[in-house]
Formats: sequence, C-alpha cells, structure tokens
Amino acid sequence: MHRVVALVTAPQASFELGCAAAVFRDAPYRFSVCTEEPGAVRTTEGFDMVVTSGLRALDRAGTIVVPGWLPINREPTSAVVRALTRAHRRGARLVSICSGAYLLAATGLLDGRRVATHWRYAEELQRRFPAVQVDADVLYIDHGDVASSGGSGTGIDLCLHLVRRDQGAAYAARVAGRMVMPPHREGGQAQYRSESPGNAGSSTDGVGALLAWTVERLGEPITVDDLARRGNVSTRTLARRFEQQVGMAPGQWLLAQRIARTRVLLEETDLSVEAIALRVGLSSATNLRRRFRAALHTTPSAYRRAYRGR
Repeated sequence: MHRVVALVTAPQASFELGCAAAVFRDAPYRFSVCTEEPGAVRTTEGFDMVVTSGLRALDRAGTIVVPGWLPINREPTSAVVRALTRAHRRGARLVSICSGAYLLAATGLLDGRRVATHWRYAEELQRRFPAVQVDADVLYIDHGDVASSGGSGTGIDLCLHLVRRDQGAAYAARVAGRMVMPPHREGGQAQYRSESPGNAGSSTDGVGALLAWTVERLGEPITVDDLARRGNVSTRTLARRFEQQVGMAPGQWLLAQRIARTRVLLEETDLSVEAIALRVGLSSATNLRRRFRAALHTTPSAYRRAYRGR
C-alpha cells in the first residue's frame, strides 16, 4: 500500500483536503491526515475536524500532501519544516495544492525550480521566495520528488496525474470516472480567471460542447478545419477561443487527446500499434510512433512493456 498523508493546519480549507482524499481513498493507496498538534483543527468553512495523528505520521508516508497554507504569510514552525525535509530525504514525494506551495517553498526544496500556485497568490509567493520560479498559469507542475498545483480545483488534476504516473492512464481514468471528472484537463489557469474575457464560465461562445463532440470521435480524421466548421466559426476565431478557454491551440489539444487515448489502449488491450493508430485518428503506426515519442519520449511498445512490467 502506498501511504498518502495530508498535513493539515488551522484554518484548513476542507475542499483542498477533499481533493486529495477523494482521489487517494482506494487501494493501492492508504490515505490519512496528520497535524502538528493533534486535536481539533478549525476549517475555513466554520467547522472543526478532529485529527489524531501528529507529525510522526509523515515518517511513514510515500506521498505527503499540503492541501493549502493559510494565511499565506504565516511562517511554519521549525518542527514542520524538519519533518518535511526529513521525509523528502528518505524519498517521500511532497505535493502542494493551491496556497500549500508557500509551505514547500519555506523548506527550500523549491529553490531554483518552477512552482505552481493559485494565480492570486503568485506575486506574493515570488516576492517572499525569490529563489523559486513561480508559474501563475499552469494547472500543475511535477518534478518527480516535488509537485505543486494551482488553484483549489487543480488539486484534483495534480492528484489524478500522480495516480496516472503511479498506476497508469487506465486506472487514473477509472478514478476520474468515479468522481465524474475528466481524467486530464488541458490548458492553464488563465481560462478560469474571473477577469478573463475568455472565461468559459461566463462566455456564450464556450468550446465545451465542441470538446465533448470531438472526444467522442477521436477515431475519425478530424482536423482543425473540421472543428471550425462544427463550431460555425473561422479557424482564426476557433484558435482565439481555444487559447482563451483551453490555453492551447486546437491542434495541440486534439493531439493531446489522441495520445491520452493511445495510452489507455496500450495499457488495457493487446491491439497492434497499427490498429490503435486507426482507433485514435492518427492514420498509421508510423505517425503514431512519431507523435507518441515526441509527447512521451518513449515508443508505444516500450510504454506497453513498462506498464505491464510494473
């Protein structure tokens, strides 16, 4: 069992904690919560939760999640910093959600590295920790030993990514399906900022329906021109809307969906590379191998062998 321990502190944002708990609640993971001083921990939503484990729980964790750190200008105690750095030295993976990046930055483990946090907190994080490289747009960043996510909901994106890395794309897709979530979201935080003119939540020309239509037809030879015609817009307008609402070009998004579907088929079926190429709309085994290597730096056959060996 892979132990996942969330380190909570008052006031704890219950949603960020719930993101990790929902993803890591089932085998092969074992999820638990700890805090520096066991007892009642106040939440930002106005209720208390009782946490019975102290910092020693981090010594047994394979993954440690920091689901937020509020207020963001609060200095962690030396005991908390020592516990995290000790866990990191022995090989534990450290993960932050939203404002939790502040605590990881305080350990010094993010110096010289890119880090994600909520776009509202990015400027202050960069000011307080000039040695880190704050990226205010990405949904999450994974360095292997340390990972961070942007706003609150991106905690789910990051946790699903870690499950995909640990257990494969097919298993992560099942977890996402249980949560009624997409197994992988493209783009960055810019598409969700309230002041963004392309905010998908308020715009009447959102591309959500077009994305869903496309995912159901990945095996067809759909092109960017086809997407534009389906959306009844010019290719230039389509590109602008994708950039605003998805954070990337239509062609990039379409290829990413085809690669994601390829991974699932390599893991769950014995289909040949040629057959998979036809199913995901990449036309030929040669084209699939070239695209797959460019995206994942390995071949489809090597990916299948590595996944099944694991």
